[in-house]
Parts: sequence; structure tokens; C-alpha cells
Amino acid sequence: MQKEGKRKVKVALFTEKKNLTGVMFVVPALIPLLIFWVIPVVWSGGLSFTDWDMMSENINFMGLKNFASLLRDPKFGDVLWNTLVFAVGSTVPTIVLGLLVALLMNGARKGTGVYRTVIFAPYITPMVAVSVVWSWIFEPRVGILNYILGLFGLPGSQWTQSSSTAMLSVLIVTVWKGIGWTMIFYMEALRKVPQSLKEAAAIDGANGFQQFWKVTLPMISPTTFFLVIMSSISSLQAYDQIQVLTQGGPAGSTRTLLYYYYQEAFRNFETGKASAVAVVLVLITVVLSWAETEISKKTVFYN
Repeated sequence: MQKEGKRKVKVALFTEKKNLTGVMFVVPALIPLLIFWVIPVVWSGGLSFTDWDMMSENINFMGLKNFASLLRDPKFGDVLWNTLVFAVGSTVPTIVLGLLVALLMNGARKGTGVYRTVIFAPYITPMVAVSVVWSWIFEPRVGILNYILGLFGLPGSQWTQSSSTAMLSVLIVTVWKGIGWTMIFYMEALRKVPQSLKEAAAIDGANGFQQFWKVTLPMISPTTFFLVIMSSISSLQAYDQIQVLTQGGPAGSTRTLLYYYYQEAFRNFETGKASAVAVVLVLITVVLSWAETEISKKTVFYN
């Protein structure tokens, strides 16, 4: 019995030491997460109930007045609509085009590495630099895009300088930059699709499209789900391209939630209201991620 007791003590000491070692490895990663994410989120959530303007020493509790002010603000409805349009308009084309490019790369025999590098290069280029270049391309008078349209006898456009085409311009830049990122994920997913399943489908009489629809697409559905989630969240956080290309205009046509937050906080100095916008943005992100997760569990393409 004495030996059994000593053995249990040794096991308990070893387990405690092992747990302590694990904690020591985790703490260095938790400290920056706590300082730069958890504390700012909690602080911002608290500010959403105040009237702080970043300059006054006095901070007064406002309750839900900032959120009520958002609901009464006619601009807020337009901002939500712009955010929805931008999220759908950037996520869907990026995923579809990324998949198409990956399918082309998957079937190519030569030069795949070069093509993959060229297509992926925009993604690793800073968004500010990309947006500056595209602002020159979109320039109505001397921009190369209108020049190319003129060569084909097509009318030019005001692009970022018109409220009817400004959102389209921002979407073009965003989708163009993100295609390479989705392509890389899809190329790896396509590589892992068992060839035997395609051969079995071919033996059963399935043509190329049927093999893709019934075999390839369901097999890569986890990748599609991941890309939808990440692209949606990224679209909600878009700021750089909007700031460089349109500054939220013309007439607020490209003002999204994050840019609206920036304007309220750093132009109007209404920090409480801006924090309320940030809370709404976080809630939308959480609800969107949850909804997409639930939908993915029920779709026939989920594997």
C-alpha cells in the first residue's frame, strides 16, 4: 500500500509538472492576444455605451443611446446595404474564379509554376500599392482601362468618380487581388480528390461536367466552406482599397461598416458611436460565421 501511495504521488507530481510546462509554452502566445485583442475588444464594447470624444477627460454613460442613434441615422441603412453588396460581390466571384483558375492549372502540364506565381503575386502585394495602381488604371481621361475600351469601340466610364460604378471598381480590385489566394487552396484540394472516384464515375457513363458536379465539387466542399467563411470576414474588414480609391464616395456609395467606423471615430470624433458600429460589425461577423456553418452542415456538397 505504501508503494502504491508513493507511485500515485509521483504520477501526480509528473502530471502537474507536465501541465505547468504546457502553460509556460502557451502564455507567450496569450499575452499579445490579451493585450492587442481581448482588452481592446472589451474596452471598445464599454465605450459604445459612453459619449467619449477622445479629447474630453469626462466620460458619461449613455446606455443604449449610441445604438439608437445608429438606427435613426439614415446613412446607417445605406452603409449596411453597401456592406452586404460588397461582401456578396467580392466573396462569390473570388471563389468561383479561383476555382476556375485552379481547374485550369490542375489540367496544365507545362508552366504551372510560372502561372501560379503570376496569379498569386497580387495577393502578397500590399492592398494600398495595388489600389494606387488601379486608381491610375481607372482614371477616366488618361487611364488605360478606358483606352482599351475605346480600342474596341466601347464607351468609357467614370469608374471611381461615379456613384453608379464606384462600388464595381472597388469590387474589381478586391476580386482581382483575392483570386490567387483561393486558387492555391483549391489546387491543393483538387490534388487530393481520388482519381479512382472519377474513373468509377466515368465507367458509369458520367461526362466531364457530371464528374465535376457529382464527385469533385462534393470532395472539395470543406475547402469551399473555409474560403466562404474567410472571404466573408475579410470583406467585412475591407478598408484600404476603399480609402485609396473612393474615400467612401462618391455620395457614400462605397461607405461600408468599417469605413463608417473610421469616419465616426477619426473625422467626427464620436468615439462612442463609432464603438457601437464596431460592436455591430463584430455581431454581424459572429452571426454570419454561425449561419454559414449551419448551412454547410445541411448542404449536399458538404463532405
